[in-house]
Amino acid sequence: MFPLLGEPLALDLVNTRDSTGELLPSTDALATWLDAQAGRLTAVPATEAALDAVIGIRTHIATAVEEARHGRRPPATALRALTEAQRAAPAYRELTWGGSAVVARPRRDGDRVARLVAELAEAAADLLGSDSITRVTNCEAEDCLLLFLPAHPRRRWCSPAVCGNRARVARYYQKHKN
Repeated sequence: MFPLLGEPLALDLVNTRDSTGELLPSTDALATWLDAQAGRLTAVPATEAALDAVIGIRTHIATAVEEARHGRRPPATALRALTEAQRAAPAYRELTWGGSAVVARPRRDGDRVARLVAELAEAAADLLGSDSITRVTNCEAEDCLLLFLPAHPRRRWCSPAVCGNRARVARYYQKHKN
């Protein structure tokens, strides 16, 4: 259902819209995406409010990433929206005694949807503020819009098994056409 997962969380979210259109058209699709992100995000029920909020923050993340990855200044509205999303559910570390040592667990204030959106905005802030933002690249497949952060400098496709294979087959076909 989601062609590319396992990139930085902000890119995984941006990649929920591809050349075929919206990959989060329903709360069921959001629930599937949230399940795929288990361990990276706080578990939140996939409600209409959550879907609207996730799609809303995705728009700002996509806009900011697109500009920043090219070394351009992201729109102030996108940066302000990401900051406000984090401010709506502030993070802190809750200190407890674990029996033999102090344990610090990350926590957020705010309702569940606000916490989810804040985590997504924070993931975007981490990516936007890192040196790796300028390495974020588009898949080179002609009909693919997905973004990825290449772990290897020669990586050209979001998925070597899908887009890479299609490109190789097309190249072979063109070479042997006549």
